[in-house]
Amino acid sequence: MSLRRKKLTDLLDPVFMSRLDRLDVLSRKILQGKLQGERRSKRHGQSVEFADHRPYVAGDDLRFVDWNVYGRLEQLFLKLFLEEQDLTVHIVADASASMSFGEPSKELFIKKLTAALGYVSLVNNNRVTISFIADGVTVQLANMRGRNYLDQMAECLLTTDCDGISNFDDACRQLAAGRIGSGVMIVLSDFLFKEGYDSGLRRLIGRQYDLYAIQVLCPQELSPDLSGELKLIDIEDADAAEITVSAALSKYYKRNLTAYCNELKDFCTSRGAVYVLANSADSVESLVLNYLRRIRLLR
Repeated sequence: MSLRRKKLTDLLDPVFMSRLDRLDVLSRKILQGKLQGERRSKRHGQSVEFADHRPYVAGDDLRFVDWNVYGRLEQLFLKLFLEEQDLTVHIVADASASMSFGEPSKELFIKKLTAALGYVSLVNNNRVTISFIADGVTVQLANMRGRNYLDQMAECLLTTDCDGISNFDDACRQLAAGRIGSGVMIVLSDFLFKEGYDSGLRRLIGRQYDLYAIQVLCPQELSPDLSGELKLIDIEDADAAEITVSAALSKYYKRNLTAYCNELKDFCTSRGAVYVLANSADSVESLVLNYLRRIRLLR
């Protein structure tokens, strides 16, 4: 009996995908300060994308004067359009063993989010790389472009297992060394690394890329329902700890988790990166269509 080929609809609802068709990825670093009078459309038949005006100065091309504005204000303004650039979208998904934890699992949430962001990027003809990381970069689909890669992306997402220990710094070293061009890098992880996230994220923050750190935690991590004497075993390296869970300990845990998440957020925002906290029990559709558009990762 042959195995059924994996498809994107195993991860994304077709109605959701139809709404994704109207979105594109936005790079703040490409947008800022990189405007010109004319650009060529990325896709045949697509109109050029208006961005802003600026006052006309002697020597400017009169073809780009906004005569409607002149009729109202009797002043000359030049229409500006976004400069066409080859936008690279690099999605980094944590595939260490800890991602399989939770109900619903962090793994499923991250794979659905990766599928949605990859879909938006590919249908808009952006250059897309998807990397899975654990003890370094474990699986990578590099330099994809166009709808023809959607099935390959789906197959990779649905057949890659979350396994092994984390080495975030080593993974980020490999990712930084392999980056090309400019655009957006989105890191999807719980960021609960024993060695910390600082060194790794510093490697990814740079002039050419907008960095988004999307921290995905499951309900059992955000608000654990535990009590009594327990033996906790690390899912990645089998470290064990025996504890007695009390109301005071639960409150202490939640306070520490909130502080940890806030520290990660402050680390990102102080360095020009964007931090997002997501619950694996929440809707990927709502995150993508509402929040990621509000923070202008998507438009």
